[in-house]
Amino acid sequence: MMEGLKKRTLRKGQRISGVKRMEHLFAHGKSFISYPLRVVYVIRSSRDDYPISVMVSVPKKKLKSAVARNRMKRLVREAFRQNSHLLDIATFPHEQSLDIAFVYLKDELCDYATIQKAVLKALSEIARCMKGNEKC
Repeated sequence: MMEGLKKRTLRKGQRISGVKRMEHLFAHGKSFISYPLRVVYVIRSSRDDYPISVMVSVPKKKLKSAVARNRMKRLVREAFRQNSHLLDIATFPHEQSLDIAFVYLKDELCDYATIQKAVLKALSEIARCMKGNEKC
């Protein structure tokens, strides 16, 4: 691996698990739509081992096939993994951690380019809110 390049991985500790944490995210988080995704995020004042945690949800009501649901989850996780560096800059100076949920909204499969565009838009919106420049 080349020097200066950080390996971008999505580790198990970066995935949101646990009912209490999910309930807190959806009850107290802020949300917006970056179609075809609804993004819910909450900024926590405590710092974990991993400052950014993520979860992806594809409702069975939207995509009936388990194969299709799993594919969409893989695409969203990959787009997040590739672009998570946009949030690292925003989170590290503040001693905060961030939980993000991506909920798929569309009734049919999307291609990777569409998902990546939506994730990029979502991450830049969250980064803008974390910097505190504007009300979110």
